Amino acid sequence: MIKPVKVAVVGVGNNTSALVQGLALYRQSGSLVGIRRPIVDGLGVGDIDVVAAFATSEEKIGRDLTEAIFLAPNNFPRLNCDLPEAGVPVTKGLVDASEVQRVAAALAGAEVLLYSAPSGRPATAQAYAEAALTAGVAFINTTADPVARDARLLSGFEAAGLPLLGDDLASQFGTSVLHNALLRLLKERGLTLVSSYQVNLGGTEDFRNLVENPDTKKQSKLNALSGADSVEVAPLGYLPHLASQKVAHLNLEAQGWAETSVSLDVKLKVHDPSGAAGVNIDLIRIAASALRNGRGGYSAEATSLLKSPPGTAI
Repeated sequence: MIKPVKVAVVGVGNNTSALVQGLALYRQSGSLVGIRRPIVDGLGVGDIDVVAAFATSEEKIGRDLTEAIFLAPNNFPRLNCDLPEAGVPVTKGLVDASEVQRVAAALAGAEVLLYSAPSGRPATAQAYAEAALTAGVAFINTTADPVARDARLLSGFEAAGLPLLGDDLASQFGTSVLHNALLRLLKERGLTLVSSYQVNLGGTEDFRNLVENPDTKKQSKLNALSGADSVEVAPLGYLPHLASQKVAHLNLEAQGWAETSVSLDVKLKVHDPSGAAGVNIDLIRIAASALRNGRGGYSAEATSLLKSPPGTAI
């Protein structure tokens, strides 16, 4: 019998809400709708238990995880599933690097630490990675902050035989995935790209944070795109009324045979946290499998799920 993966999460926001609710829904329904890989190295979608959670919001600290995921400013909708109390109280997260040892102690019993806090806080992301390294836990960085791209940290995880996956999720069906597919299609069909842009609008706290801290996210988005020299990523827009939905606008201008013009405009609308959960479910199982088989460092199997794996620009 497969032993469930014991996961700790950093950040009790919309992405964690989508993951926790989704795990309950899939266990209860047996559905495979929206699942990319039903089984990863023997681990099914339901073979994951969240055993610890960290947050800095005073309103969430001390609450059961299944209560905290619905507290403002979270706005991912309630899914149609029963959500029993998790028995996992939200723990106060890192305030600064001096608390690495405290967090490492709180990771006892976990196998994987999923870092799902807002982007734009590289020192915090790296401190949590240090806590995972100290605790002997695999680490997944879902943000644009450089962790797996940090040579010192990657070497440390390799030496310890611990997996380190990151950086930055390529959402299950998000702007970067769609944009890159269209750019590749132009090249495959022999068209010449003239220019392209993407605009992203969303209503989650992560969008609000990225509007205030855009630099690392912009570079990460460019890392995920073929022909990035001809692509412009417009500043992110925060629109609260969109709630957990994201709206993206893509434009591609190209030339075909005899330099005739080709123009393409696409609009994409998705629930951003669902796109994250649809990728996190695979990253968690990849990390757990690598950990259980003694494979430390970065797993190449994760590359298609990330915007900025090791070796890409910071």
